[in-house]
Amino acid sequence: SSGINAEYGGFLLALTKMFQNNRSSGSVILTLKKYDGRTTRKSPSVPADNLCLIRATDSKKKLSTIVSNKEVTKFQMSYASLLRGNMDSLKKHDKSKERKERKRKDM
Repeated sequence: SSGINAEYGGFLLALTKMFQNNRSSGSVILTLKKYDGRTTRKSPSVPADNLCLIRATDSKKKLSTIVSNKEVTKFQMSYASLLRGNMDSLKKHDKSKERKERKRKDM
């Protein structure tokens, strides 16, 4: 479906739903990059105050939002608590198998 350019509060709400939908299987990919305000490659760059373009996608849906440098701290706090709340379903990495394989290689 088409991307939603939402105020970052709505973005965080939609991101929470995306994490919950992919809790048992699937993944969510997040990208952050500096944004200069251009909507196409050919349009001239408009020097705006520092903006950050944040995109999130799973295999079905795309989300995006733009955060200005004035809102970064507030966004970062909300984003961090969202991540803490949704990372509880991660599987713990089993290191015992790796140690056994390393010991076999060393012998």
